[in-house]
Amino acid sequence: MADELTPETPEEEQPKKTHKQRKNGLYPGLSDELAENMRTGWADTELHGLEPIAQAAHTAARRDTLSASFPGERLVVPAGRLKTRSNDTEYPFRASTEYAYLTGDQSENGVLVLEPTGETGHSATIYLLPRSDRENGEFWLSGQGELWVGRRHSLTEAEQLLGIPAKDVRTLAEALTEATGPVRIVRGHDAVIEAALADKVTAERDGELRTSLSEARVVKDAFEIGELQKAVDSTVRGFEDCVKVLDKAEATSERYIEGTFFLRARVDGNDVGYGSICAAGPHACTLHWVRNDGPVRSGDLLLLDAGVETRSLYTADVTRTLPINGRFTEIQRKIYDAVYEAQEAGIAAVQPGGKFRDFHDAAQHVLAEKLVEWGLVEGPVERVLELGLQRRWTLHGTGHMLGMDVHDCAAARTEAYVDGTLEPGVCLTVEPGLYFQADDLTVPEEYRGIGVRIEDDILVTEDGNRNLSAGLPRRSDEVESWMAALKG
Repeated sequence: MADELTPETPEEEQPKKTHKQRKNGLYPGLSDELAENMRTGWADTELHGLEPIAQAAHTAARRDTLSASFPGERLVVPAGRLKTRSNDTEYPFRASTEYAYLTGDQSENGVLVLEPTGETGHSATIYLLPRSDRENGEFWLSGQGELWVGRRHSLTEAEQLLGIPAKDVRTLAEALTEATGPVRIVRGHDAVIEAALADKVTAERDGELRTSLSEARVVKDAFEIGELQKAVDSTVRGFEDCVKVLDKAEATSERYIEGTFFLRARVDGNDVGYGSICAAGPHACTLHWVRNDGPVRSGDLLLLDAGVETRSLYTADVTRTLPINGRFTEIQRKIYDAVYEAQEAGIAAVQPGGKFRDFHDAAQHVLAEKLVEWGLVEGPVERVLELGLQRRWTLHGTGHMLGMDVHDCAAARTEAYVDGTLEPGVCLTVEPGLYFQADDLTVPEEYRGIGVRIEDDILVTEDGNRNLSAGLPRRSDEVESWMAALKG
């Protein structure tokens, strides 16, 4: 990784004419002759006649909805800044969900500002880093200069692509410091912008803005539904990829599965939507097993919970529990089929006009019945559910909203989410599970160390629901046939 002239100070915080050298760089300084040489001889690369991005009309409608909710108030929605991973390297940047939802842009340091135009209505401006300055040398001397990290769009190009007037973000903090009138900001993404508004905002009012944006995402528009299906389709291919390399995973570890799925995510989309869970054997009983450093053994089950995130930042969230050697044992099949039956009941309960909780209640009822039937907990089933006794082995809720975040709409009010009513355009997961910990002495030994979860992404439609991830088999016999075909 090249390191000769990268400065220690980010580009947007540097003085206009100076660039700090990295300590221990091999070049002692910068001659006037080299500085002058680097200023000239560059072609004009401005792009003209750009078409708006695919979601531009949708993001405009979303901004209008937000505007109507907060008349007369300035609204500030930052994308966020690069975060240091170690020393002078950063994590890959992922724009805040709220910013990307309202703009379609994914640039670090970007900020959307909605300025009130009177008692009602707002004018939108997007503040971005402009092209690197060739006159003062930041394009090659700054750590975030374009010769180091790649070309940015000019402000004019950004306006064409996003359909929003664009200005230089380096002027924004000072302007906000001097701003008057009511203002709200989406917190947690940009400390510099938050500091500029410190004496103008309150946590309560800012929380209301985030809640409003969270609830706006409960019902997906046509663009979002298309992106979710795209994410799921790529995820299906990723699961197929993983099945094909199970022999290599047996020779190495769960990390081979993780790496295989990650390759699909990066080729088809932007990234994985969350840390992949590649849990073999008893690791399947750890709900968020993301270490993925354990052995993969024939005869055990593999719980694979993973999702591709599209380039527009919509993610799938799918889980399958697979017999590593391609065949379920008798006890594995018994537990798997119980979870499948519970999931079937849960999916059937996803209906427009129904309650969000219905699918959870339906799935938990089936699992409680099975636990009573197997003699693992004393019935009747109603008593088990009332006391929550099934939760020793079911552990988690049966699903959640899905969208730009894997646990989407998380800041929504309870009455708009878990106590809400389903309507067409809602996308959620249905993911019951049974987990018998390896050290659980309350169950027969043959159960111990077996964890099963089956998860699909379900879209509420006008007349019922659509399983976006139906391309992956779920029934135990179909899983076995599918795996056999993939392995050849």
